[in-house]
Amino acid sequence: MLEVFDTPEHSGGARGALALSALGEPADWRPVAEQLFARGWLERGADPDTYIRTEYGRLALAGPLDVTLYTRPGCHLCDEAKAQISPLLRRAGARLREVNIDADPILRARYDLDVPVIFLGARKVAKHRVDREQFRRQLDEARRSGLARSPDEQARG
Repeated sequence: MLEVFDTPEHSGGARGALALSALGEPADWRPVAEQLFARGWLERGADPDTYIRTEYGRLALAGPLDVTLYTRPGCHLCDEAKAQISPLLRRAGARLREVNIDADPILRARYDLDVPVIFLGARKVAKHRVDREQFRRQLDEARRSGLARSPDEQARG
């Protein structure tokens, strides 16, 4: 269900709000949405039966080669980390998503003094500084685990 937040025909607004009616009968989807809300993967939107995927929910679904770099403008350590990992990401076929923590009060509270913070899939692998060799090994391991997944799992992310 959470993948529909990434499809243009279902997501809307700046944060990807999803109306349950886009999935079918809202009453059928409400229990699922409420379970995901209870886990912290969704938050309720402004309209009834509308939900917004949280950053925690996005991370929970991240594939093994999805790399998230939590950063902020003007952070020289963030710039250094990105420069160090970018060539490794290209070689591994990994996808980088940069997230400005100052744009989200929850992320700012969580990572304010720790940026850069790097997640590989749903696992935090570095903060402050990157050990390039360790990150390369982690990427290699993630790539191998991703290749071991079934074609259906790979298609989902």
